[in-house]
Amino acid sequence: MRIQDPVGDVTGSTPFCVCVPARNEAARLPILLEALGQQDIGGVVPVAIGLNNTTDGSMEAIEAAGLRWPGRLSIRIEAVTFEPALAHAGSARRHAMALGAEVVGNRRDAVLISTDADSRPPPCWIRANLAALEDGADVIGGRLEIDRDDDLTSAMAAARNLWDHYWSVVRSIEDGIDPVAWDLPPRHGDHTGASLAMRLETWRAAGGVPAVPVGEDRALVAAAVAIGARLRHPPSVWTRVSARTQGRADSGMATHMAAMARALDAGEAMMAPSFDQWRSRATWRRAQRLAGVDPADLAALEQGLPSMIRNMALSKPMEAA
Repeated sequence: MRIQDPVGDVTGSTPFCVCVPARNEAARLPILLEALGQQDIGGVVPVAIGLNNTTDGSMEAIEAAGLRWPGRLSIRIEAVTFEPALAHAGSARRHAMALGAEVVGNRRDAVLISTDADSRPPPCWIRANLAALEDGADVIGGRLEIDRDDDLTSAMAAARNLWDHYWSVVRSIEDGIDPVAWDLPPRHGDHTGASLAMRLETWRAAGGVPAVPVGEDRALVAAAVAIGARLRHPPSVWTRVSARTQGRADSGMATHMAAMARALDAGEAMMAPSFDQWRSRATWRRAQRLAGVDPADLAALEQGLPSMIRNMALSKPMEAA
């Protein structure tokens, strides 16, 4: 179903489509579509929404948003019902991004921008993604911020701040030991389906979104990096995500928020890999690069390393030393 057909040019020379998997998101889709209508680029904003296994009023909510933004949002919707074994995040995002590829006419130079139905991107989001790709990267990860419009307890906000500080220290360790030429600081470290942009040729060469139950976004990025794609995390690209603790996908942001809530309620410390482990991993990567290992091969080698151990409690202050 099309709410509107695309009309005119969008941002100049770069065709793109925002790709959204959605399941029973009648409450959140209007918020996302309002944010897409308010993007600071000119022309039409093409949106592909893959509704899957949906039983609420999501279709009606999308149609209402299309009427609110005539000539601005060009929304393509395709509703499917996956059998139980395939009714998961991998199938949903694969469906939405494949639909987006159709919207841009399968042009190799077109850009697919993935987000989630419970996101609320800032007005600069699409423009920043396109600019970052034009600046020499192949895959753009967007930083995630908890939506301040959502209800978030002071304890949850403090816990999220601890995690943000932890990851900033990890990035500083990596950048100090093993800086990557196309992903230099300042940078963040997020590359999830809530904000992930790549050219269609990269998406296709990586095999598209794998139909796996969890972690389909990280698996897509890993596959892209494995074929030599340059992954970048510019601070200019970010989006807001819901603070909800009951989401639609296993191991997604809602799962992370729920785990934080349980730890806080039980008075337990939030645990993470120690900075020494990150330092050792970055030193290993640097040694591989100096030995001439190809970046694509390096990604595969790192995936084969033992997982880090969560042996450090998050607390303030946390220092890299």
